[in-house]
Amino acid sequence: MQDLVSTEWLAAELGAPDLLVFDATKYLPNEPKDGLAEFERAHLPGAGFFDIDAVADPETDLPHMAPTPGRAARQFGALGIGKDSRVVFYDQKGLASAARGWWLLRLFGHEKVAVLDGGLPKWLAEGRATESGPARARPAQAFRPDLIARRLAGIGDVKRAIAERSALILDARPKGRFDGTAPEPRPGLPSGHMPGAASVPASEMLAADQTMLPPEALRARFAAAGADGGRPLVTSCGTGVTACILALGLVRAGLPEPAVYDGSWTEWAARPETPKETTR
Repeated sequence: MQDLVSTEWLAAELGAPDLLVFDATKYLPNEPKDGLAEFERAHLPGAGFFDIDAVADPETDLPHMAPTPGRAARQFGALGIGKDSRVVFYDQKGLASAARGWWLLRLFGHEKVAVLDGGLPKWLAEGRATESGPARARPAQAFRPDLIARRLAGIGDVKRAIAERSALILDARPKGRFDGTAPEPRPGLPSGHMPGAASVPASEMLAADQTMLPPEALRARFAAAGADGGRPLVTSCGTGVTACILALGLVRAGLPEPAVYDGSWTEWAARPETPKETTR
């Protein structure tokens, strides 16, 4: 199963007993929309809703941090995901938050997972069918997580990477937030970036129709930021969602898979001891 699948592929596979489709839409605090409400208005036939805020660690005040393996086992299993399931995530914007679902399943060792290229907008533009109403219930499955720790970075890993210059940090936020010239969407959080980080806005991974660029174009963009396969990589963003788009782009480009800094700028900027920089 490819990490990125087309609408044509998914339309042909819908209804297969081992295939599960999830809408993993997450809107930013400054976006006046609710992902679940929009899902119930229109979603892909048979799709479930994957709540990024719920499939998360409830013991932290940081948003949608990755759950523990035990919690992941319960939550993925309750969604009907088992070891033989093929899982496809999409979102309502095109390709914005679906990669978070892809990364979470891979973090816990489930490799049969993909992102729908272009998401719901492309599906609708092609005149394909949708459903409305709540998601259909699915039988629970046994999900046994195999945590792959190298796919996850904590704040200690990032501090060490910066101090030792042992990894390149790629920041997926828009350039203004990286530079410190545009505000963060979360009140009270300063903009800026980590020392030595490179700006690779997630939007630059995508074509105008919100499909992901071809591998050669992705490799060129990453190379321009210094990510040419010669150094370990860590991806970051605001809260660990669009950082997963960079992770997907790196895998698609055939470059080494990064660790995703789950706390991202929300955690880093709020800590008084962490160094911050701006580009003014």
